[in-house]
Amino acid sequence: MPSNLHKALLTWYQHHKRKLPWRGESDAYRILLSEMLLQQTRVEQAIPYYQRFLQQFPNLETLAQASQEDVLKAWQGCGYYARARNLHKLAQQLVFAGQALPCSSVELLALPGIGPYTAAAVASMAFGEPVATVDGNVRRVLSRLFAWEKPSPKQVQETADTLMAQLVNRRGDRDTPGNWNQALMELGATVCTPKNPSCGACPVAPFCQGKNHPERYPAAQKRLQKSLEMVALVLQGPAGVHLELRQGPVLGGLWGVPMEEDPGALERLLARFGLDKAEPVGAVRHDFTHRKLNIQVYKAPYEAKENPGQRPLSRLDRKILKLVETKSLRLL
Repeated sequence: MPSNLHKALLTWYQHHKRKLPWRGESDAYRILLSEMLLQQTRVEQAIPYYQRFLQQFPNLETLAQASQEDVLKAWQGCGYYARARNLHKLAQQLVFAGQALPCSSVELLALPGIGPYTAAAVASMAFGEPVATVDGNVRRVLSRLFAWEKPSPKQVQETADTLMAQLVNRRGDRDTPGNWNQALMELGATVCTPKNPSCGACPVAPFCQGKNHPERYPAAQKRLQKSLEMVALVLQGPAGVHLELRQGPVLGGLWGVPMEEDPGALERLLARFGLDKAEPVGAVRHDFTHRKLNIQVYKAPYEAKENPGQRPLSRLDRKILKLVETKSLRLL
């Protein structure tokens, strides 16, 4: 089966792959940027960020010389800002040491923010290293191909590694590993989709053990989200609003309005800024991967001078400021 499977999928990929700005790219930096974006961002959303980021930071050198604030500003709206911080840190680490991006997955793994998937993707696509990538798409394709309901990460990775090794043993050209990895991911993204897969158009359907009941493979994974009650205080003045530099792994390096977790959040915020009261504005809800925030928004006059348009803000803070702006316009 493997020989015919490889041929069927690679032939399909050559004729049906989507035209994407990073596809066919050999520059390791551009491949790395695309893979960092695609970790948590859908392809159609990632494209404008990829193009805009390259316009501002066309190579590792320009990225290394930039300030973190400029990097986060370019990433603004894309979310999961640790990716941008790590990419910036990686560029500085390499450039200031006079080094280029390493060509092996093992060396890439030692760099900030690069995990097994990204290391394998860059090493295979940029340098032709025969290492298998496993993301959600690959996991789904292999689970249906072999009718696995609850495959372990080790099971999926070992199978992907075996398929890669079998392919490379027969076809030793440099482009094969990257094309194979991209073909598996492309199949999962466009044909072997989570819901309503197009089994009739699948090039590997003759080999698929789960095609009669694809929705069973793999079994859905439950994502637990912790619900948090928060309070945000928007402090406004004639010259702008009050913004604070955020800390922490999620929004660190971005700017935002003062915010604290309930209970007692509003009282603590008012005391911190020497205020007696604040006007309720409304509520904002915002989801992170493992957290669901319910935020009560208040506003109060203050000597504030920050222009939000000149600072990198998270999508959450933009939603809060938009709510306050909308409510203020309704009162005019």
